Amino acid sequence: MDTQNQVVDRLRSVFRSGITIPEQFRRAQLTQLMSMIKDNEELILNALHKDLAKPKFEAILSEVDIVINDLHYAINNLSSWMKPEYASKNLATKLDDCFIRREPLGVVLIIGAWNYPLQLLLLPLVGAIAAGNCAVIKPSEVSAATDRLIAELVPKYLSQDCYAVVSGGPEETKALLQNRFDHIFYTGSQAVARSILQAASVHLTPVTLELGGKCPCIIYGRVSIPDAARRLVWAKFFNGGQSCVAPDYVLCSQATCDALLPALRKVLEDFYTKEPQSSSDFSRIVSPRHWTRLMELLGKSSGKVVLGGESNQEDKYIAPTVVVDVAEDDALMQEEIFGPILPIITVESLEKGIEFVNRKEKPLALYVFSDESSVINTVLENTSSGGFCSNDGIVHMTLPSMPFGGVGASGWGSYHGRWGFEAFSHRRACMLRGWALERLNALRYPPYTEEKLSWLRWTTSAKSSCSLM
Repeated sequence: MDTQNQVVDRLRSVFRSGITIPEQFRRAQLTQLMSMIKDNEELILNALHKDLAKPKFEAILSEVDIVINDLHYAINNLSSWMKPEYASKNLATKLDDCFIRREPLGVVLIIGAWNYPLQLLLLPLVGAIAAGNCAVIKPSEVSAATDRLIAELVPKYLSQDCYAVVSGGPEETKALLQNRFDHIFYTGSQAVARSILQAASVHLTPVTLELGGKCPCIIYGRVSIPDAARRLVWAKFFNGGQSCVAPDYVLCSQATCDALLPALRKVLEDFYTKEPQSSSDFSRIVSPRHWTRLMELLGKSSGKVVLGGESNQEDKYIAPTVVVDVAEDDALMQEEIFGPILPIITVESLEKGIEFVNRKEKPLALYVFSDESSVINTVLENTSSGGFCSNDGIVHMTLPSMPFGGVGASGWGSYHGRWGFEAFSHRRACMLRGWALERLNALRYPPYTEEKLSWLRWTTSAKSSCSLM
């Protein structure tokens, strides 16, 4: 078996041969990736259930179909993405060909996450393949069954010369990062992202960081409480709350909180029955370590558990839990929860809610539930987040026609659809010139005169711009 260094060197040699550049090759590999998912859907679902007890319904939506849809989108648009983008010109460059050419970066590293172990590995890979790169992909060792399946399937479907899977834990990842890559794409925690950045800095490697943070959900003004409860419960407890875009906490008035709690109780029973542990539609925490972290957070909280709170360590189960009377400095508010625990914080006004959000790091997603467009627009215009969605949660990141990514501490860069292609492409500015108009070009040559400068400023100014290709 090749060492990590040998794998990277082999892929770099193959990339330099130009095999990944032609559109036909890229299209063929994207089609093979789609076949891999479709041919092995049952194996994928079984692995996801083994790792997270992920319901089939949720697994198909969030792991299988989202990747297939992105693949269709990439295959259908690949030709147009690869075409040169012509630039506007001024009088001095009127006869030149000026365009932006998308070129692959080279050998890229994609490090996936355990909460959506297929989606968060393969969606970046779609962009990397579409852009013409070779890629090393590193599944999360925490979701062990999916890790093993990916390592088994990828070599059977994709070119082994161009794409490699490297498995292992933190030490293997640390060793892998000692290699020089042309781009690193990482999905995971902010703590590990800092280590990724340190390793990337040695080689001045650019990075895309898909992180997370505490995504707020502001509920304010007129709102349909039953509808809000259903959408909030679905978005929060989907995948057992282990989603980077899940609503992390709720901000609302005391009156809204009082109306929301019985609605949440009813929806939780409707969705998961009165015994959520026996429901096949509710996921489990991924590992004993993550279960312990969540229970310690809940134990340190000074808030009051009003719904849920039950747990079973052996089953890695934590019931859908709602906590009220939560202060800003509560244990539940110090880090991303990443589990089925929902704190509700009361604020006096919409302005106070916005101030609360803006005191924190910029989140990966921000949600506002309201029937009043003025409320939605006020939140939208006075906050910053990676993504924004009104009157729902999570669904904004399912469209391949929109970029998905964070801002500030919630992430650097974006992907999905065209943005995945761009993330793994270099935009090369190209100007093709001939020998014509040398008399005009002579304006820039010494000896310099005021007259030459005046003419040159006129020919290169925005006023003299020309849209001719």
